[in-house]
Amino acid sequence: MTRAINLVILLFLANCASGQIKKVQEVVDSCVKQRNFNGAVLIARSGKIEYLKYTGIADRVNDIRYSENTRFHIWSLTKTFTAVLIMQLYEQKRINLDSTISVYYPEYKGEAARKVTIRNLLTYSSGRFHRDISSPEMIHEAYDKTIWPLDTFINKFLSEKLIDTPGTKFNYNNGDFIILGKIIENIYGKSYQQVLKEKILLPLKMFHTDYLHHEDIIKGIDHGYSNRDSSVTDLYMPTNYYMDNFYSAGAMYSTPQDLLLFDQAIFNHKILKPETVDVMLKGDEKLGDVAFGFWVYPKKFGNVNTIFAERQGAGYGHNANWVHLVDKDLTFIFLSNTNTTDLNKMRLKVIAAYLGQK
Repeated sequence: MTRAINLVILLFLANCASGQIKKVQEVVDSCVKQRNFNGAVLIARSGKIEYLKYTGIADRVNDIRYSENTRFHIWSLTKTFTAVLIMQLYEQKRINLDSTISVYYPEYKGEAARKVTIRNLLTYSSGRFHRDISSPEMIHEAYDKTIWPLDTFINKFLSEKLIDTPGTKFNYNNGDFIILGKIIENIYGKSYQQVLKEKILLPLKMFHTDYLHHEDIIKGIDHGYSNRDSSVTDLYMPTNYYMDNFYSAGAMYSTPQDLLLFDQAIFNHKILKPETVDVMLKGDEKLGDVAFGFWVYPKKFGNVNTIFAERQGAGYGHNANWVHLVDKDLTFIFLSNTNTTDLNKMRLKVIAAYLGQK
């Protein structure tokens, strides 16, 4: 009798799951049809993949479609890897979140040196003037025009005066995390890429993820495409750019499955202690719920309440969106190589469908 009851329960749960996935597929199909979505969608519960869909074209010149062999540019998802490396140092007591830049990077020449803390950098609240993104012309000079040696880049673009009191105002930028990358290098006495491999990628067996240099030939890597005048079909290749300049703020590539490994390592405390993750995931309400490498806040889907941890990345046509429902151990990963689909909107529709709140 007990075995029969258990079988009925399992069949019921399987039918529910099947219904959820069918609704998710309807949303994804709609995004493909109406917004020309190209890329991948992954959904996992407790690290087990329940849905993985590749669709569209990764390389339009050679007509190569997306598949398990594709490597995706993940842009600012790189910042979460940087945040984890900082929190490992925090856990080892090799870094104090409330010590200033000058303690770990004495050569830094900006006004922020003795006024801005590691915590301020992690929460984009350094108060620095962001010269590198201050105008379209400066963005082009900083990121597109040439390859800058790291120290030159920091001295030229990230060493300006303070325009806000540190810790008081959220102002998203790459520079705060580039400075964090330099601090990581200084403490370890190794390159950021080497530390990344030794402390995260190899231990987690993320064999399809790495730091990208402009000259690297990566088999299966996707190409980014922008769209003209909000068209979903009129696409073009964005201008030339140098990945090296994005460094610890945006220079990585990965796959949906590898990102799931990283996701589970963070949220199930495989790479950081529970108390360290608690510090990392504490959203600061006065700074727009930003945490370290994520934004974390309560969210409601219909009658379902949850704790939302999110991270986006975007650049030159590429888009990445990673959501973890902290209280449910549910992971949603969206990766794309066009601007035709708003992944922030798409993810909400997919999550609502999966939760039965469509």
